[in-house]
Amino acid sequence: MSPTMTAARIHEYGDASVIRYDRIPRPSPGPGEVLVQVAATSFNPSEVGLRAGYLRDLLPVTLPYTLGLDLAGTVVEVGAGVLGPVPTSTTGAGVRGLAVGDRVIGLVEGAAAEYTVAAASSLVRAPERLPPADAAAIPVAGLTAWQAVHEHARVEPGQRVLINGAGGGVGLFAVQLAKLAGATVIATAAPRSAAAVRRYGADEVVDYTTTPLPGGMDVVLNLAAIGPEQAATLATLGEVIVTIATPIDAPRATHFVARNDPAHLARLVALIDKGELVVEVAETYPLTGLDEVHRRAEAGQTRGKIIIQGEIRA
Repeated sequence: MSPTMTAARIHEYGDASVIRYDRIPRPSPGPGEVLVQVAATSFNPSEVGLRAGYLRDLLPVTLPYTLGLDLAGTVVEVGAGVLGPVPTSTTGAGVRGLAVGDRVIGLVEGAAAEYTVAAASSLVRAPERLPPADAAAIPVAGLTAWQAVHEHARVEPGQRVLINGAGGGVGLFAVQLAKLAGATVIATAAPRSAAAVRRYGADEVVDYTTTPLPGGMDVVLNLAAIGPEQAATLATLGEVIVTIATPIDAPRATHFVARNDPAHLARLVALIDKGELVVEVAETYPLTGLDEVHRRAEAGQTRGKIIIQGEIRA
């Protein structure tokens, strides 16, 4: 009998009750792929829209669909053409080296499961400084923040950067990366997130519920879903505007969706292992608690990165 596993899947679009914990066949890696035992995935707010069907035109999926985009785990099987560890002076025709036992992270669809298959070329080795499950906080949020700060905003030393929505998972990476780039960071955050935002380097924290946002910024990074009035306000505050959520109609404004870039992911891992970038995990849930996380997120009761641990059975 073929081995099975638990996966958090949706068979239809709808509210959090459509998330099911199915027992399905465990996949096998094909050429260039590896099978990863999942230590954890993490929750991203965009997955609420995906589950509800709001993103079906932007991110079409085939149902039933296994949730989870952040992967942290251990390689347990390698497919054909995946090289094992090789000296740096050696070259070969296979995918760069990964071997059974390697701890890895990556942006991989279907990570809310006990096991998942991924292209070896899409993964990087996990940070040595972090517990295996905590590393799941990195891929989506870290890549989004890296590309916002370095690719789209091109933050430089001495610039003044306003980060709107700094208390979320992307925000805590963006604050740190902007500071590492030499910027002065002004961050908006709700009172419950203000201490964390300050801890990770913000020079000033503005409570957006009570205080007007400052102008005269070189860069505005918008990381929050906002209404038309706030979008219009942000459009007036900075020379360069980058948004990952609500589009903003302004000159030199960029709206983007993060792409999977293992080279960027490897640079984030290097910063973490050097102690220059800190990963904060707000909460941890079991795999079978993912529906509850979705409900809490829709009610505005979550903050920061939430880890969803795998539940490996014998």
